[in-house]
Amino acid sequence: MTLNDTYKTIRKANIGEGFYSEKRSKFLAFAHHVESVEEAMELVKEYRKKYYDARHCCYAYRLGVEGKDFRMNDDGEPSSTAGKPILGQIVSAELTDVFICVIRYYGGVNLGTGGLIVAYREAAADALRNVEVEEKFVEEIIDFSFSYPMMNDVMKIVKEMNPRIIHQQFDNTCEMRFAIRKSAAEILRKRLNSLAFGE
Repeated sequence: MTLNDTYKTIRKANIGEGFYSEKRSKFLAFAHHVESVEEAMELVKEYRKKYYDARHCCYAYRLGVEGKDFRMNDDGEPSSTAGKPILGQIVSAELTDVFICVIRYYGGVNLGTGGLIVAYREAAADALRNVEVEEKFVEEIIDFSFSYPMMNDVMKIVKEMNPRIIHQQFDNTCEMRFAIRKSAAEILRKRLNSLAFGE
């Protein structure tokens, strides 16, 4: 069994836009890549400012590799008719580190709870249809210090295993910091340590 060390999110530079209308109510949806609650809340602020004349600014976000950090907000709509269906779309697309905001311009006709759920769900789904999804690796950080004469051996392992080099400093004692996908971290650690102990 392989270790599950990948997750899906949407590309950073990519903002997915969606639209849905029902009985003259308009729902504008925006999907973003976010990596923190602060980032998500900043977006809420921006959308409330930009669409200050809209009746509702509902949203949901899901964060973290396992998607356990999430929140939804109905912004005055009946409970669970807005935030929950928005979050539902993020979950069913198996995405994380994603924020979706849906702006509603009220059309003068009540949609009822069923109608609202459909509207917010469809607007969010439409936004997600317009994003680029990417698969990312869960990474582990490895720090390794070694003496300068070991440089060639270390670089040979780095070339073969291709970790991402975050930091390097070469002196009498050399230091390197790597990020590598979780499933390969133990192998990299063992190989580097075997050099250190001259095995």
